[in-house]
Amino acid sequence: MKKLSQMTDEELAVEYVEGNNRAFDELLNRTKTGIFSYIIFIVHNQEVANDIFQETFLKAITNLQMRKYTPTGKFNAWMIRIAHNAIMDWYRRQKTKQIIDMDDDFDISSMSDKTLMETSSEDLMANAQVLADVKAMIGFLPEAQREVVQMRYYQNLSFKEIAALTGVSINTSLGRMRYALINLRRLAKEHNMQLQLA
Repeated sequence: MKKLSQMTDEELAVEYVEGNNRAFDELLNRTKTGIFSYIIFIVHNQEVANDIFQETFLKAITNLQMRKYTPTGKFNAWMIRIAHNAIMDWYRRQKTKQIIDMDDDFDISSMSDKTLMETSSEDLMANAQVLADVKAMIGFLPEAQREVVQMRYYQNLSFKEIAALTGVSINTSLGRMRYALINLRRLAKEHNMQLQLA
């Protein structure tokens, strides 16, 4: 029998359903960073993200125990779908759906690339400002547009996967991305921002 560390996420999910609680611990360790990053990117609030993160994993445990997971699909995509639903539930519970202020602790390191490591200190400062400007502008996008940008550029999902996870057509996903890019360009122009890395 394979060690837990050698199993795929899908195999671990099945192993947990069969009664091995350590399999879920392994799954949690593998997926928690990506799921939390996804949640905080959407809600921009550490405390809210923590609550939704816990709710996501409680729902995952419940669904696994009720045998609602089928190992034919990617486990991570299944988890993101649960997180997405938990986020939507949270928004529905709010009296308004205003954009939440960005949390200063939000980590956008995943937006940087390897060339940043090879640049001068002046260029590093300029690049950091560009990334901070992009982060701020994404926060002003409508929630549906923020979500598609995050899934495409942070989670590296295809538009087909984004459509399946958000319950819309591929054309709708593409349209949301198109409008997100138009809005980002407009915001950059309005605020005279240069969004090119040094």
